[in-house]
Amino acid sequence: MKYMSGNELREKFLQYFAQRDHLRLPSFSLIPENDPSLLMIGAGMAPFKPFFTGKMKPPHTRITTSQRCVRTGDIENVGRTARHQTYFEMLGNFSFGDYFKEEVIPWAWNFLTEELELPADKLWVSIYPKDEEAYKIWTEKTSVNPEQIVRMEDNFWEIGTGPCGPDSEIYIDLGEERGCGSPDCAPGCDCDRYLEIWNLVFTQYDRTDSGEYLPLVKKNIDTGAGLERLASVVQEKPTNFETDLLYPIIEYAANISGVKYNQDNKTDVSLKVIADHARSITVMVMDGILPSNEGRGYVLRRILRRAVRHGRMLGIEKSFLADAVDVVAEIYKGVYEGLTERRDYIKKVISIEEKRFHQTLTQGISLLDEEIQKLSVAGTTVLDGETGFKLYDTYGFPCELTDEILHENNLSLDKDGFDRAMEAQRERARQARQENKRIDIPDLRDLDVEKLTCDPAARTAKIVCIWKNAQVTDTLQDGDEAGIIFDTTPFYAEGGGQIGDCGELVGEMGKAHVVNTKKLPNGTVYHIAYVTEGLIRTGDTLTLNIDITRKLASARNHTATHLLQAALKKVVGEQVNQAGSSVTAEHLRFDFSNFEPVSTKQLTEVEKIVNDEILKALPVEITHMAQKEAKEKGAMALFGEKYGDIVRVVTVPDFSMELCGGNHVENIGQIGLFKIIAESGIAAGIRRIEALTGSAAYSYVNGQLNILDEAAASLKAERTNLVEKLDTLISENKEIKHQLHVVKEMQAKLDSQKLLMAVKPHGSVNVLTGKANTDNMDELRNLADTTCDKVENGVVILASVIADDKVNLVVKASKEAVERGIHAGRIIKESAQVLGGNGGGRPNMAQAGGKYANKLPMAFEKALSVLDAQIGNQ
Repeated sequence: MKYMSGNELREKFLQYFAQRDHLRLPSFSLIPENDPSLLMIGAGMAPFKPFFTGKMKPPHTRITTSQRCVRTGDIENVGRTARHQTYFEMLGNFSFGDYFKEEVIPWAWNFLTEELELPADKLWVSIYPKDEEAYKIWTEKTSVNPEQIVRMEDNFWEIGTGPCGPDSEIYIDLGEERGCGSPDCAPGCDCDRYLEIWNLVFTQYDRTDSGEYLPLVKKNIDTGAGLERLASVVQEKPTNFETDLLYPIIEYAANISGVKYNQDNKTDVSLKVIADHARSITVMVMDGILPSNEGRGYVLRRILRRAVRHGRMLGIEKSFLADAVDVVAEIYKGVYEGLTERRDYIKKVISIEEKRFHQTLTQGISLLDEEIQKLSVAGTTVLDGETGFKLYDTYGFPCELTDEILHENNLSLDKDGFDRAMEAQRERARQARQENKRIDIPDLRDLDVEKLTCDPAARTAKIVCIWKNAQVTDTLQDGDEAGIIFDTTPFYAEGGGQIGDCGELVGEMGKAHVVNTKKLPNGTVYHIAYVTEGLIRTGDTLTLNIDITRKLASARNHTATHLLQAALKKVVGEQVNQAGSSVTAEHLRFDFSNFEPVSTKQLTEVEKIVNDEILKALPVEITHMAQKEAKEKGAMALFGEKYGDIVRVVTVPDFSMELCGGNHVENIGQIGLFKIIAESGIAAGIRRIEALTGSAAYSYVNGQLNILDEAAASLKAERTNLVEKLDTLISENKEIKHQLHVVKEMQAKLDSQKLLMAVKPHGSVNVLTGKANTDNMDELRNLADTTCDKVENGVVILASVIADDKVNLVVKASKEAVERGIHAGRIIKESAQVLGGNGGGRPNMAQAGGKYANKLPMAFEKALSVLDAQIGNQ
């Protein structure tokens, strides 16, 4: 067996298939492109779905990749098994209607036995029982032992209707010592003896709605080999975690925690979880995913918080994940440029999120303490699942920590209730994904995309394809909305944050309005349009009229984003990098990396720099050059964007240079006016600026001036002295509030003195019940405090009626009364129910609300009866 590092193994695989006429592509981002049905890329074939279905033509019929993937379906098993990870790389070779079983089976065997020098006698193969073709190829074209070919019913890949087919898995026997000891142990067993290292999927059927399996005209190959699994084999490691792709992170975590690896299973699990999760979050942030409460951002947040939790289990109290980024970057040095280029940014994002979670832990512990007090008052020992799930889902408090703290207090969590709440949330998420699912690409395998062109000067074009409701059609009628592809188009397709062109299509028999222009995954431009009158048919030649007003407005905003980024770098710092943008005809939105708000002074300076530049009225230069040359000249590139060898460079002389394929003004003077209208934070380390240009900016400024004029008129002031007038009014308002506060304090003292006259002995305590004239709960609670302080061994029960006959109720017990067994929370709980409300609290203080003011006398009676019972129980 030939030892290889993980990086050498990846390179060996990609070179092997590149030599067999495979187009070698870099790993796609974890963020799916044009596929809202996926949260994140979780398999090597995921980016190629349109090619596998045959709806789109691939850039080459043979492709190979090492695709980074994230899956969290089995996250609880991470660290507990040898193979489960949230992040992994999937090596793959793909054929789109090119080669099939006869080629891929011998290639896979050759790669494993000759390139990696794996012992052939240790390799096992599984096939679908009815796949005699695969069996014949395995036995005739490889040296596999026929006795080591097993037939498995589950060796068939399908997801509902559509392309499907049998598959063949390759296993390696790691030895009896790794097995379960069962005489039936064989490939497919859940133990660690037979490790699946490669799966070859033979997509040869099309499953219909009726359940028929029709042979595909063009058969496909989809393979997947786990890089970490192969590394564990060639490096002769017992698990994926001991390979050079993960072990350096374990060493880092062990070092900072002071815990030795391979000494205790419990601590080993935590070290493995930290290693896996640190790697996952590093790559996720590299790909532009940021912590949030939904979608892939929620996945990132969950993984990060699990890592912190396991760090605490190892005794790590300080922040530690950000420094793990350095270890991950070293592992993938020369593989992922983004890890090196964005290292400081990635560390900052993770550091901020980790600090926030430490605050969350503090908040969660406080909230859980309150729930524990409530359990004590109620005399129960089980925290309901809904409350436990709320701590987890709303506040990000780990379930394991809830369990641990409850256990320390001789309490437990209703796990079944927690699981029901978790499943309900998952179902809501599934429904949301289903609602957002959009599969609008028809079968375009017969469309000759190589003849389609984009020509800014085109004024007429012929329709080559129309589809409606994901089905190709030849005719559109009045009212139909559809996708339309022309043989050529001047329309700009949505991309890089800029909205696509709109306009009108005019033919001899009908007209249509284009609401947006987009690109299919293979780059084909299509137009989303609805027919406004008549008929439009495939083959018609139409006049194409772009909405020039909207196009120019969009171009103004796009060029302005380039000026804005350059100005931000000058004023805020070079750490500013674009993190996203939205350019429409109405406004521009620019997201950028920065870890603190941009001050008003800085925003003013940025705005001035941009407008000063606009006044220079310099031409916008657009050139094409080699990507390397452009970067050497200082052109900025948007991270995550795919650029070819020859790139389009947009330059504002001596100010801005960016790689960009969007629409721009010919001269920056056409922007007219630039006005920032908002700056805000949208995620950890990401800020957003919203701005206007041209007539929209002019209208906005005029609107703001009109508001100032209206405000000045209302205050009987001029625009020039409006601030002075407001300062005077604010000062007068503060004085009135102060005087009102003094009056209320005096009234509260008088009310307290009046109430004290109604104090009566009641058993072993002194009790006061009565109504008070207060406007809110704070005032009522303060009055109860003031009164109770003056009643020795006292219980104060006060109520106030506010708007709509709603009732506020407070019970306060002195220290002596509490020592005699009085519990304010239990008194108020039952009395509030008489008022149609609920409440609770501590032994010395409780509050509640109600809605039946007419039942106050009965509520007071109930409070006294509960009080009697407490006195009687002494």
